Amino acid sequence: MKIRRLLAVLAATALAVPLSLTVAQAVPGDPCDASYTAPMNSTAKLKAYIDCRADRQDAAIKALGTPAPTVTVSVPVPGPTVTATVEVPAPAPTVTVTAPAPTVTVTASTRPTPPAPTASATPTPMPTVTPTPTPTPTVSGALQLNCIGMPSACGYPDATNTGATGTLKRVPEDVKSGTGWTYDSRGWVTAGNAAVLENLILSVSVDVTGANVTVRNNRFTETGETWAVALRHATNATISNNTIGVTGAGRLMVGIKDIYGDSTGTRVVGNNIANTSTGVQIYEGLIEANYIHDMGMISGDHVNGTTSNGGTSLLTIRGNTVLNQFGQTDAISLFQDFGIEANRVITGNLVAGGGYTIYAGDNERYGKTHNIVVTGNRFSNVFFPNGGAYGPYTAYDPAGVGNEWSGNFWDHNGQMVG
Repeated sequence: MKIRRLLAVLAATALAVPLSLTVAQAVPGDPCDASYTAPMNSTAKLKAYIDCRADRQDAAIKALGTPAPTVTVSVPVPGPTVTATVEVPAPAPTVTVTAPAPTVTVTASTRPTPPAPTASATPTPMPTVTPTPTPTPTVSGALQLNCIGMPSACGYPDATNTGATGTLKRVPEDVKSGTGWTYDSRGWVTAGNAAVLENLILSVSVDVTGANVTVRNNRFTETGETWAVALRHATNATISNNTIGVTGAGRLMVGIKDIYGDSTGTRVVGNNIANTSTGVQIYEGLIEANYIHDMGMISGDHVNGTTSNGGTSLLTIRGNTVLNQFGQTDAISLFQDFGIEANRVITGNLVAGGGYTIYAGDNERYGKTHNIVVTGNRFSNVFFPNGGAYGPYTAYDPAGVGNEWSGNFWDHNGQMVG
């Protein structure tokens, strides 16, 4: 019979699970008890009891002669409850028969039962997943921070891209003269018109006294109260890729100096200048891509990275790294010591230190500044929290005609200065 087969299957399922079984006694007074000996402590006895009960229910339903009712038989088994619905042929009134079942207590063993797999006629294919490539980091068009650690990685000058390289000859030991220049035994080199001094080691200063002089790729070891290169009424001098000053030795007063303040067309480019109290002191021309650092100081010095003491001819200070570790004076300064400051462009420099890092010329000793443009400079707090001991800049007049302060920012966080 269908009920019997169903119960037998369910019972077999319950007993097939690897479980520890404790089976209760048969129902007292049940006629099915006579077909075997209680208690029901084996699989065979339990199956026989279920068959007997099913036969008796079949007979009772057939005697009624009613249309097929729906009979719900529930048998407790381990795990989820299984409910089966079967049709039993029977005449019309609807009869619900509840088969008494033995009480079965199931205790799970310590061995886990793996979950039954879910069968599927046609497995659903998994979609193909194509991982999105991780974008390559780029700094194109973005602001890099903390360039002070290695300026050249951010496009600024440092020891890796400035100064003299290659084989050099000593003056006067190896050579005493060259194109347009001569060594003076009193202790200097004189460079006249169109002179070219290159690939030299000089322990004396060079006086540029003519036009179109080139001083390039030399190492200057001079120290004391003097300078490496002096401009004396010079025109169109180019001082480039020299190493000036010796760290660890005595300081040099000035690296490159316009002695009279009247030289024109001066270009100071790509030099590595260290251990000077003033790196570059000129009044017009171009100061570009120099590395001025590790300043030197003795008592009475005013320490300047680059400085101008007045003038109105165009002076451009562009793309330099200027670092003054002392808490006095500046990295870049414009002062009105000898005249008004005007027509100055200070742009794209990496600067740090000094009392104030930039002095913008407005002390009004000779009048109000004009056309002072300070833009796109990167201020570092490597020496002092505020850039310089007292602040990042001073003496800038926002009301001066043509004056501009814009795009200046902190190296460590990119926030604007001023």
